[in-house]
Amino acid sequence: MPTRTAAQRREEAAREYDAFLATCPARQLLDRISDKWVTLILTALADGPQRYSDLSRRIAGVSQKMLTQTLRSLERDGLLTRSVTPSVPVRVDYDLTPLGRTLMPLISSIKTWADGHMPEVAAARTAYDRS
Repeated sequence: MPTRTAAQRREEAAREYDAFLATCPARQLLDRISDKWVTLILTALADGPQRYSDLSRRIAGVSQKMLTQTLRSLERDGLLTRSVTPSVPVRVDYDLTPLGRTLMPLISSIKTWADGHMPEVAAARTAYDRS
């Protein structure tokens, strides 16, 4: 068996999707789906297709730039589709793809956990800040 350099071993590991390596595509995907805007957008789309303006109103605090960038990245990753209906004004709808729907049980569980454990987290933060 030939000896491999550290760089060759890292490259081989990245091809095997080792998320602990910075260059691993799986790590990049984890970065994407752990983003707060991604979580909120996917959760909003779980109810069915929505227009850009509906998403913008539903997700408090998201800027137009951030919403647009996040939607584009999710479309690129194959998690949602963008449908344009020619009209005046143009109608743009976003919907989860079958791949995006497979992510929803996980996203929903994390959101439910966060909603249900917020009092404990708030108490832990208060205790930490006092010490």
